[in-house]
Amino acid sequence: MNDGDHLNAVARAGFEPMVAAAGRDGRKLAALAGLAAKIGLRNRVYPLALQAREHAPDDVEVAARTQQLIGSTVPRWHFTMLRDAARNATFDAAIRRAVTPGTHVLDIGAGSGLLSMMAARAGAGRVVACEENPAIADTATRIVAANGYANRIRVVTGNSTKLDVEADLEGRADVIVSEIVSNNLLAEGVLKTLGDASARLLAPGGQMIPAGGDVMVALGTWSAIEERDVAHVEGFDLSGFNALAQVPRTVAVADTTLVLHSDAQPLLSFDFTAKPAREPHRSAITLTTSGGPIGGVIQWIRLQLDAEGSYENRPGPNAQSHWGAQYYPFDQPLDVAVGTAVRIAGLHDGQRLLIWRDGGA
Repeated sequence: MNDGDHLNAVARAGFEPMVAAAGRDGRKLAALAGLAAKIGLRNRVYPLALQAREHAPDDVEVAARTQQLIGSTVPRWHFTMLRDAARNATFDAAIRRAVTPGTHVLDIGAGSGLLSMMAARAGAGRVVACEENPAIADTATRIVAANGYANRIRVVTGNSTKLDVEADLEGRADVIVSEIVSNNLLAEGVLKTLGDASARLLAPGGQMIPAGGDVMVALGTWSAIEERDVAHVEGFDLSGFNALAQVPRTVAVADTTLVLHSDAQPLLSFDFTAKPAREPHRSAITLTTSGGPIGGVIQWIRLQLDAEGSYENRPGPNAQSHWGAQYYPFDQPLDVAVGTAVRIAGLHDGQRLLIWRDGGA
């Protein structure tokens, strides 16, 4: 254990006595909320921030400090996600197809409560909205009430894998809706979470929305990557520093400098209603080039909402998605003839994804 870890351990051990000593002092409680964030007690940040505001309602410094702390617990992608009109419309259409009067719905990773309210609007008899982040869950409760659905939507704070079928759900759900996928489909733990949900929380004959998803790939080039790389600075060649760049690189799907140079295929496909396969899992496919030179592999996602509807954030000049594409650059551009077969391989461990060119073209 290094010095920083030791100090954090000491601080955590003495943290609750410090909270007790702070009593009803709003500024001290706000400071302790900040300390909790620093030493890894993330679950204490929001409750302490609320207590600080309660005991110092007119203190503008406390208001400012707690707003910053609460905001830091909420990933910024929530805001762009809620503005993703194509995503929202696709989920709404699938929910309307699945929900009938009296349907019991579970919303996993409910966030603002948007999908839960869609289900209630479609006629669901009752909806349980499960949200792990306490700040978001509290806000969702207020949003649900403000929109007139408090009598049919109940927000539960916690992870869905900890839900009790009877105590929390009052029986298995007829429909489980979720949107807990990332740029690479996997990073938010979708396989483990939905595997548990389909086996334990979904009623026999029930429906998962989405029912599955694909990791899509194509060969391509992102010319603007050079603008992010380091070249000559103050007369020095620093291009060697680019070897430390994180891979993959995230790029907006509408970036006009991102160009596909092959057919697109699913590298990995997942059935969210089935038990997850044992990790790690490998796959390989062959892509056919449509031109070059080719700078790397472009990866995006496709969700199969149900038998009728799907959502895909395929890159293109007019594409719109809060999810970004992932770019895996080759060490050197691949300059091959049109129609050349290039083999691409992938590996995932349930959350992390790695993609590379497998052998020669």
